[in-house]
Amino acid sequence: MSPLTLITGALVGLAAGYLGSFMVLRRMSLVGDALSHVALPGLALGLIFSFNPFLGAFAALFLAIVGIWLVENKTKLPAETLVGVAFTLSLAIGLLITPQPELLEALFGDISTLGRMDALWGILIALGTIWLVASIARSLVLGTLSEDLARSTGIATKKVDFLFLLAVALIVAVGIKIVGTLLMGALVIIPAATAKNLAHSLNSYNWMAGILGLVSVLGGIYLATHYHLPPGPLVVLASAALFLLSLTIKKPTT
Repeated sequence: MSPLTLITGALVGLAAGYLGSFMVLRRMSLVGDALSHVALPGLALGLIFSFNPFLGAFAALFLAIVGIWLVENKTKLPAETLVGVAFTLSLAIGLLITPQPELLEALFGDISTLGRMDALWGILIALGTIWLVASIARSLVLGTLSEDLARSTGIATKKVDFLFLLAVALIVAVGIKIVGTLLMGALVIIPAATAKNLAHSLNSYNWMAGILGLVSVLGGIYLATHYHLPPGPLVVLASAALFLLSLTIKKPTT
């Protein structure tokens, strides 16, 4: 596996963990998992009509987050409920239309097939999403604590929510190539859950989640290369192993 591919995987893991930390704070853990399934029909269309599957996956995700964002602002239903509806419908459609030869890779990913241009785009998107979320981090946290308080300080909470969902959609679309549509949610959520067991401050929690995501991807790729197994499931298993290990470590106190 080329160094460029490894760098891409590491940065996508870093971004997934970092974004996931905010999703856990906002009680949106299921959203990351569900959104990865929403991408499947777009991915399938890319394979059927021979255009970049990433574009198809992101288009499906973008339509989903716009719909969720609009409906969420007009109803009292939580984001998890809205995403859950889109998730089940999209998964069913995706499984029906995805070409059989590519179905396994679509579901579980294969970073070893990542081309040079896709790798470069993955690096740019991973760095871009980290920058975007870091720039709105204070607004995200304040909006999570109290939306009314955030508005009173001049924060456009609806705009911030949309930008955050957009960042999540981008990193999910890129990460599908690494762990697939079925497992991408785990790469977003498990490192964040692990960091929550270990971190002693909000800032350390956010970045620790990112580092754990990075370590999970590199660890999974190493195991896959060493044992000649698919990397996607092993990335998730490495992440889960870190989570279990975190349960045995006493959380630092201040």
